[in-house]
Amino acid sequence: PILEVKNVVAVGSGKGGVGKSTVAANLALALLQEGARVGLLDADLYGPSQAKMFGLEGERLKVDQNRKILPLEAFGLKVLSIANIVPPGQAMIWRGPILHGTIKQFLEEVNWGELDYLVVDLPPGTGDVQLSLAQLTKVSGGVIVTTPQEVALIDAERAADMFKKVQVPLLGVLENMSHFLCPHCGKPTPIFGEGGGRRLAEKLKTRFLGEIPLTLPLRESGDRGRPILVENPEGPEAEAFRRAARELAAALSVQAFIALPMA
Repeated sequence: PILEVKNVVAVGSGKGGVGKSTVAANLALALLQEGARVGLLDADLYGPSQAKMFGLEGERLKVDQNRKILPLEAFGLKVLSIANIVPPGQAMIWRGPILHGTIKQFLEEVNWGELDYLVVDLPPGTGDVQLSLAQLTKVSGGVIVTTPQEVALIDAERAADMFKKVQVPLLGVLENMSHFLCPHCGKPTPIFGEGGGRRLAEKLKTRFLGEIPLTLPLRESGDRGRPILVENPEGPEAEAFRRAARELAAALSVQAFIALPMA
């Protein structure tokens, strides 16, 4: 376990392009707005995006008197990303041992302070970073992000199987880009199909955390460095993330209860 961190929540996906980083960012903010102490670790070392999403591009990390790395802060959230260490645009051409060492440093040599949740934005797929995270710390549980599209569901199931094989409890499935909300009439259009995330959750016998709509404000807010939970906290997208965060917290509570020793 990481010192002073109660829960480590891994957010993963079977493939790229499903909005995993947007989900991780806004889930972390939703938990924060519910009153929790939250940190966000951008472990997507090949394609870090959290610095951009939180308006932290160009900021440099510092260390405390004990030579521990101090996370940056944005909107009350502690954020750590490789993008704040390497020069902008530099490719991470790293193999397993270097990736493992970097994740180890981010877990053991960072002064996170007291946190209720450390949300980890994983790279897509089932590679070295996922294995290193499971080996180096006690992960409370994993969340699978998918779109309703059948092609995405195939890979999402593989990501769920990866969590199972490294003994990380699956907390639930969150469906992103569930439907497009027309900015003019508000009518939902299921561009990528309907109900795929819920069917996957039923198949995996896990909790369905909810549906996140695809909207223009959601995309624009991330590009501006002000996630939708900050930009428009009363909008339908923000409310969907808050519902998902409550479901996630409930799943973690059940997980903690199950882990209690027998009397």
